[in-house]
Amino acid sequence: MTVMTRTPAPVDPGMLSRALEVAGRLANDAAEVIAATAGRAPGSESKADPFDWVTDTDRTLERHTRRVLAAEFPDVPVIGEEYGGEADPARFRWIVDPVDGTANYVAGLPWCAYSLGLVDADGPVVGVIADPSRAQIYAAARGRGVRANGAPVRAASGTTAVGALVCAESPTPSFVERAAAHHTGVRVLGSSALAITQVALGRAVAAVLDGYREWDVAGALCLALEAGAVVVDRAGRADPMPEGGLLVAVPAVVEEVYSWWAA
Repeated sequence: MTVMTRTPAPVDPGMLSRALEVAGRLANDAAEVIAATAGRAPGSESKADPFDWVTDTDRTLERHTRRVLAAEFPDVPVIGEEYGGEADPARFRWIVDPVDGTANYVAGLPWCAYSLGLVDADGPVVGVIADPSRAQIYAAARGRGVRANGAPVRAASGTTAVGALVCAESPTPSFVERAAAHHTGVRVLGSSALAITQVALGRAVAAVLDGYREWDVAGALCLALEAGAVVVDRAGRADPMPEGGLLVAVPAVVEEVYSWWAA
């Protein structure tokens, strides 16, 4: 299996710096709110799916994000989980998930995140993930690497999936069985953004997602790509933001983990 990747177009350095700064501020704001209200989630209610929660925190953080971005980047549309939006995929767009892992947030389980990404026609440009339970802000920008609370993060590493962890959301039983047969642990923790982020941080060698929306993954995919991970779609083709399923992995294990997923 040979994964051919393309080099994305460069982005104006001034734009990158400004986008990182604003996104970082918004992530810090969100982290404070989520940390202060987790487990007490005012205004909690389920959507069509009884396990698909929305809270006042989701709505408040998305409205705050939209207000700030409208003031700072008036020509860049915003797409969010709670209030939707439309944008030209050939141009810049912000994508926000105010609380990824809302069911965990409502229950007080410390595994949820604020996710914000700036995307263009070539994929993620800027990504910021707030992990309030660990008091961490993870940030990346195209060509600038990944930082955790301002400190550089080592690129994703690992040469085998044996003895390692793979993060997943709603994995098939057959995938879990194949991973176990190869002595690889599968972890399902309830946040797509944080699942992908673990690959960028070198804690997991891969993340597999069968279902998601772009706001679940946009910010974290920027982290993973800048950390040196590979992103492929269900057909095994490199794609910085696939639809309908994705595998994010350390380059050395892409073929191995993909074979379990594709089977």
